[in-house]
Amino acid sequence: MAADPQPGRRRRTRLYALTDGRTAASRHGLTMDTVITAAPGAGSHGHGGLPTEWQEILAMCPSPNGRAVAEIAARMGMRLTPMVVLLGELLERGLIRHRPPLDASETSNVHLLMKIRDNLARL
Repeated sequence: MAADPQPGRRRRTRLYALTDGRTAASRHGLTMDTVITAAPGAGSHGHGGLPTEWQEILAMCPSPNGRAVAEIAARMGMRLTPMVVLLGELLERGLIRHRPPLDASETSNVHLLMKIRDNLARL
């Protein structure tokens, strides 16, 4: 059996396997600043039967706050477009919820902007 070419790194499942062969973004219009949260009850089924990547996404997006699509992609080490396809699959299966980005009145809050900056700095 061949040795892992990059010791210490686990093998990732191919994107087409995680999305049932889908390569186009979902019809839900997910953008990089769309907020994703794990659906209520998604954690109660036990994640043992789900692909590792799905389990990781559900674990990092607890309700009520969740995470932005761009942050999820960065934490998973994936490009944005494949992440949107993957999240579209999770959305179709009812494992996640999404909410549109904040509108202009919500983003003018200085405290919110400072919190976003601090969270991005931790990445």
